[in-house]
Amino acid sequence: MENAPLLKVSQLHKNFGGVQAIHDLNFDLAEGELMGLIGPNGSGKTTAVNLITGFVKPTEGEIFYRGKNITGRAPYKIVRMGIARTFQMVKPFYQLPAYKNMIIPLYSPRVKQRLGGKFGDRDAVALDLLEEVGFERDSFVAYKTASVLPQGYLKRLELAKAIALQPDLFILDELFSGLSLAEVAGIIPIIEKLRLEGKTIIMIEHRLKELFRIADRVLVLNYGEKIAEGKSGAVMESEVVKKAYLGS
Repeated sequence: MENAPLLKVSQLHKNFGGVQAIHDLNFDLAEGELMGLIGPNGSGKTTAVNLITGFVKPTEGEIFYRGKNITGRAPYKIVRMGIARTFQMVKPFYQLPAYKNMIIPLYSPRVKQRLGGKFGDRDAVALDLLEEVGFERDSFVAYKTASVLPQGYLKRLELAKAIALQPDLFILDELFSGLSLAEVAGIIPIIEKLRLEGKTIIMIEHRLKELFRIADRVLVLNYGEKIAEGKSGAVMESEVVKKAYLGS
């Protein structure tokens, strides 16, 4: 259907023992939209992303991507369908050069399917992708082992790996975390470029000022429940949201 959402989350629940991490979460995401997913620490944001990307199976509820039910599918199957994510805690192959960290996404079935088996020189493609996210090709940073790279470059590497998979939906988990204002300012144009290419994006962020500059709308979680959704200005004026962030 032409007006069907790209992603639909319906009555999603997740319990860990007696702890209810996600309760009755519902939202739609339109193609080409950038949605911010925000909330206090422990509000269930990363759990929600883990459910969407298959790292955790829901207790109840369903998730649809392009009209297909992907609830509980394995992460690698979800990636093949066109959903890629970054992780809040970066875990590169520390003993490999940065550009060699791109091997797994560039050899993935998703890329093979998209390119029809015609890869070209993968090392050259890896270097191009790293340059695209801010690795200076002439500085040899891309050839350094990941273990010596500062946090800013590791976050860019995480983003490059997601871009390499050629997804239609990006889920970025605290991409700005630990970065300086200058580093964030360097990454925002990359995200804006993805949007110009028609990509759909969910961003979990605590850096709200930077997020609100680029998000179409935001969804607020607290204790696993959606407490607000809409334009950033209106959402942050909500008394329920203020109480969740600042207390009573």
